[in-house]
Amino acid sequence: MDADDLYGLPFDQFVPERGVLVKALRKAGDRAQASEVSALRKPSVAAWAVNQLVRTQHDAVADLYAAGDGLREAQADLLAGRGDGRTLRAAGEAERAAVRRLVDIARGLLTSDGHELSETVVERVADTLHAAALDEDARDQARQGRLERELRHVGLGLGVSPAQAPAPAAPKRKATAKSGAKPSVEERAAERERLAAERAAQERVQREHDDLRRAARTAEAAARRRAERAARALANAQERHDRAAQALAEAEQELADAREEAAEATAAHERAQAELSAI
Repeated sequence: MDADDLYGLPFDQFVPERGVLVKALRKAGDRAQASEVSALRKPSVAAWAVNQLVRTQHDAVADLYAAGDGLREAQADLLAGRGDGRTLRAAGEAERAAVRRLVDIARGLLTSDGHELSETVVERVADTLHAAALDEDARDQARQGRLERELRHVGLGLGVSPAQAPAPAAPKRKATAKSGAKPSVEERAAERERLAAERAAQERVQREHDDLRRAARTAEAAARRRAERAARALANAQERHDRAAQALAEAEQELADAREEAAEATAAHERAQAELSAI
């Protein structure tokens, strides 16, 4: 076992196995490596859950990254004037669907005490997956499967690294007779307007993305509550059905016993009548 393997272990085995590895390294004389391993932090429950997803759900994680790339491209196209809101909404839904798929898998993971992940932890898992989908830095951290803490996507919601972001179009300037002349008042005003328009577009994209995400979370929570209520109703109905079936079986047995007793009593009565007639 090496340090990387620690992050793939069940949640409650990280600390004891880390101690075993440190002792083994010290025994082997590798004190520098032993110190590094000893300094490794136990991951939070949410980070641990994401590590397990990254290490085991390769196809679903690849789909998440692809959906995140698609959303970033749609956002960049919209800011550059090449895209539209419909394409952005479709890309946003694809990214959220990829996150939901992995979150559903994460719900099946158990904490160290054998309980399902709490809703708070599940939400942090979703935030971390969302960050990994949209942010290259977060993705680089997540894809190693060695997260110690959950991640959050920050910024204007573009999720585009500087190398990928389209370069802003340079404002057209009037020709000047003197090379290197300072921009005119009109040019400076145009530049300010361009920057203001870019900021407004970025804020509009962020608001739309946040609204869609909030709506999706609300719908998911409502659907989950409805499913839980339906499951409870089904369990109650099944219990009532079982009780009724048991009662019916007992009643049928009592009826059969009563019929048998009645038949025996009738036969005894007929025998008694025959004996009386013979006297």
